[in-house]
Amino acid sequence: MRFQNEFNYLCALRGATTSEQNSVESIASAVDELLSELISRNNLIPDQIISVTFSVTSDLDACFPASIARKKTGWEKIALLDCQQMFVKDDLSKCIRLLAYVSLPNEQSPKNPYLRKAKNLRPDR
Repeated sequence: MRFQNEFNYLCALRGATTSEQNSVESIASAVDELLSELISRNNLIPDQIISVTFSVTSDLDACFPASIARKKTGWEKIALLDCQQMFVKDDLSKCIRLLAYVSLPNEQSPKNPYLRKAKNLRPDR
């Protein structure tokens, strides 16, 4: 999805990862890694990030991924939301997905990080 002006366009970035355990520490580690990859692969600064929605599978309930993101420097003004991923039989367990709306320079191609066991969700990415 693109909404473009002469300098930037609004882009929806996707990504996913998995947590080793249903613990605050394990979820925080997975979320930090996912956000770091999203930021580095797309050369983002906080002012470019409009919002991030996190969804988690029902086997992850130790903490909210958005609470981890809120601790990042410069993320005070970014709209963050958590929700539970719909249940689908044989879905990847302990999975954290994100949908981020960001402003990218016109010449930049979006890069969507799929990490850990979530690499299997989108082998094309």
